[in-house]
Amino acid sequence: MSHVSSDPHLAELYAQPGHLLRRAHQISASIFHDELGEMVTPVQYAILRTLKAFPGIDQVSLAGLVAMDTSTAASVAGRLAEKKLLTRDLDPNNRRQRKLFLTEQGEALLQQTVGGIDRLHNRLFDGFSQQEEAQFMALLQKLVHINNMQSRAPFVPAKTAPSRGEVEKGVEKLG
Repeated sequence: MSHVSSDPHLAELYAQPGHLLRRAHQISASIFHDELGEMVTPVQYAILRTLKAFPGIDQVSLAGLVAMDTSTAASVAGRLAEKKLLTRDLDPNNRRQRKLFLTEQGEALLQQTVGGIDRLHNRLFDGFSQQEEAQFMALLQKLVHINNMQSRAPFVPAKTAPSRGEVEKGVEKLG
């Protein structure tokens, strides 16, 4: 950053956390695209990973877990369903909601991303010691956590979602 510090105007800009966070996001998104751009977008990846952890979650809860607005989450889920990467099943207990599940194709795609995610991580932290990486991640997580409610789409913890088998049992009871 020595080239930045020699110019007082740039030094001031590059001392602003918002600018640095925007640049960090640009860099991360660019590397993500290099490594996984043919397979999945960062938002699609976040949704698929969340569905792996919470099968049967509803779209509103999914939006809260990936910290995005509900209409965007529904739109992305719809596109992923069109690609046959997830299913959106009617909730037998609340027919206005849909329960989301990864398909076998979605599971396979997630498995294919493992190498790219590892390369992304390694590229982002190239030049960091293990201690610096751990410290950076701890501070970044703290920054996100303490400012969560300042977001237009804050992280919202999920209630425990039913498994596909539990949902299917509920459907059988209705039938």
